[in-house]
Order: sequence, then C-alpha cells, then structure tokens
Amino acid sequence: MAEKWIAPSILSADFARLGEEVEAVVAAGADLVHFDVMDNHYVPNLTIGPLVCAALSKHLRGAGIDVPLDVHLMVKPVDRLIPEFAAAGASFVSIHPEATEHLDRSLQLIRSEGCRAGLVLNPASPLTWLDHVLDKVDLVLLMSVNPGFAGQSFIASTLEKIAAARRIIDASGRDIRLEVDGGIKVDNIGRIAKAGADTFVAGSAIFASSDYRATIDAMRREIAGAAK
Repeated sequence: MAEKWIAPSILSADFARLGEEVEAVVAAGADLVHFDVMDNHYVPNLTIGPLVCAALSKHLRGAGIDVPLDVHLMVKPVDRLIPEFAAAGASFVSIHPEATEHLDRSLQLIRSEGCRAGLVLNPASPLTWLDHVLDKVDLVLLMSVNPGFAGQSFIASTLEKIAAARRIIDASGRDIRLEVDGGIKVDNIGRIAKAGADTFVAGSAIFASSDYRATIDAMRREIAGAAK
C-alpha cells in the first residue's frame, strides 16, 4: 500500500491570508495542498483560477517550501484550463469524465503538460469509467460528497466504492493513488483508510480547527490504527 498522504483543501482556508494558511498546514505535516477550482457551471459555485495557483506556487517557492499542488478541476469544458494550471505550478491535475467530450485525450493532455493525471468520480459516477483509461491515470479521486461546497457530510456508501476501486487498482498492478474528498474528519478517516484510500482531502476539519498540527496528527493516528 502506498504511503498515506493528507491533503488540506484550501477551499476552507482564510483567503485573505492564503499564503500564510498554506505555510501553516505544510508546517503542520500536510503532504499535498488540494486546490479546488469551480466554475459555477459544472458545479454551482465559483472559486479560483490559474492566477491564484501561480501566485501561491510563487509564494511557496519564495518561502523555500516544496509541496505538490493537487488541482481538482470542477469546470466544463476543461481542456483549455489544463495547460494554464500546469504552467501555474500544478503537480496533479484531476478532471471529471463528464466535463470533457474526449476523456482519453484530456488525460493525455495533462500528462503531456508535465503533470500527473487524476480522474474524479462523483458519488453517482460509476467505476466503469476506469475500464478504458486506467493506463492514463496516476490518481483516482472519489468524491464522498457532491462537489461544489465545503462542509458537507460524508456519504457513507462511498466506503464500498473505495473498496471496489482499491481492488481495481491493485489488480492493475499500476502505481495509482486512491484519493477521497468530502466530509473527511478525525472520527471517520480511519474507516476511509481501512476501505483502501491512501490520500485524504480534508478542508474544514483542518482549517476550522484551532491547531492544524494536532488535527493532522490525530488523523495520522486514526489512519495508522486502521492498518492494524
């Protein structure tokens, strides 16, 4: 099983202090920084674009911080923004199959731009999307809430989907991370890890806490306990 990564979602950060907030969660032990991009079209919310990603990437480099930016594109159409986020410093770029007319081509585009490619599946999106593109993905992101807003509750049926996705990935023999996003907290992250996830996106659970390190440490203890 891959090393377990915790990816705080800046959707729940204080945007007036975004650079400081990201520095703080990285210092507290974050492995990735999750970057939610919404267009008020594919999802009913509007957030941030490549200019913010580029500014954050520059800020982190200036502070001597090397942390991957995990960009989740909730936009449609998606292809035009892929090169822009690659140029802005994204390490991972993940897309929804419903947001592109040609999924295989879009995944190839992400890799051709030098990023690792992710496929995002909404709660009602079937795992069969993986049947013909597994060789083009480096990450599978399962949404455990309907995308669009922070602070939603984890959809319990996602646990079975995580386990099924883990079986598909393991059977492929490929180096593919299995990420879960939505409603992840200290009290359920252990069950999510036990189901087979190795990368955990948490927004409000971390940024709304008074001590980022204590929260991330508590999450790691729950993940470690699930492996026993």
